Amino acid sequence: MNKNEKEEIIAEIKEVIDNSSAVYLTDYSGVNVADISEIRNQFRKEGVRYKVYKNTLFKRALKESGKFEKLADHLEGMTGFAFASENPVAPAKIIKKYFDTSQKLVLKACYVETEYYDGSKLSQLATLPTKTDLIASIMGSLNAPASGIVGVINAVVRDLVSVVDQISKREAA
Repeated sequence: MNKNEKEEIIAEIKEVIDNSSAVYLTDYSGVNVADISEIRNQFRKEGVRYKVYKNTLFKRALKESGKFEKLADHLEGMTGFAFASENPVAPAKIIKKYFDTSQKLVLKACYVETEYYDGSKLSQLATLPTKTDLIASIMGSLNAPASGIVGVINAVVRDLVSVVDQISKREAA
């Protein structure tokens, strides 16, 4: 690989880093090609980009970008990189699912937004709700008072109809 090719790859990595809200480093040693393809498909479905770069090139891109600096300490061995922009916890859920079934694809470290996490935090990260889940929960909370008011109004109307019905039956008798 010549110097120009290296510079192009570093620029590509830097751009991906700058556009990501989360970056995950995985150790994929022992994972076969078929499983890596399946993992990439799962990442793709969640809008996550999974790539393998040379550690030295990734380290240079980190330095140039000025983001996610602590990840440089984990750039040893076979490293795969997952980049998320829309759903920063999706990679953790996929990595944990695969790790639980095979004990492979180990999380080395990650940044979610501006927070650094080492590999031991995988279980905690995987249980965090997604952005969509949080929005749905908030919307449900906002709708709960409105549906309560509707229920109270319906109960008052139902009681009023019942009272009027009882009065009309008493008048008829």
